[in-house]
Amino acid sequence: MKTALLLSGGMDSNAVAWWAEPDMAYTVNYGQLAAQAEIEASTAICARLRIPHEVLTIDARPFGSGDMAGMQADERAPATDWWPYRNQLLITLVAMRAMAINVKCLLIGTVASDVAHKDGTAKFVTNISRLLSHQEGGMLVKAPAIEMTTAQLIKASGIPRAALLWSHSCHKADVPCGQCRGCNKYFDVLKELGFYVDTAR
Repeated sequence: MKTALLLSGGMDSNAVAWWAEPDMAYTVNYGQLAAQAEIEASTAICARLRIPHEVLTIDARPFGSGDMAGMQADERAPATDWWPYRNQLLITLVAMRAMAINVKCLLIGTVASDVAHKDGTAKFVTNISRLLSHQEGGMLVKAPAIEMTTAQLIKASGIPRAALLWSHSCHKADVPCGQCRGCNKYFDVLKELGFYVDTAR
């Protein structure tokens, strides 16, 4: 079965790329502030694994709020970074493109901690998979690491430390700010894995 990966360039999706070795990877620039760094991290992983990689671009910034969009968080936002229906949008865009090469399974880098958001739950993955498989391409959506923590996924994937450090997790910029939720997770995971991390400012 031909597989593709929705690749953000963060720790989770980079580790899934290394672990699952999909046939194709797609990164979406939807207007997030750190898009260029995410693209560069994704490109580096794909080059190392010799996986074809394509960047899709759509301007969804007017619909976002908070850190990733560089503006005040919407009062209804469940977190400081929020694009309503973002994962649904990204999965749909990638699936639309992946149909052209007959992809039958789309992988996403959801991990256990993502359950804090509804689109990070097993129920969401099941529902979006049913929806896509019901439509023209008959495509499935799978989250192979959904029951793992990020540290567990990284260990299981066998991704080398050097390749892991290519990951970009900052929500605010192409250069890590060291203060957003993405950077905090990045440093916490490195510490859990036994990396020395000096976060002194």
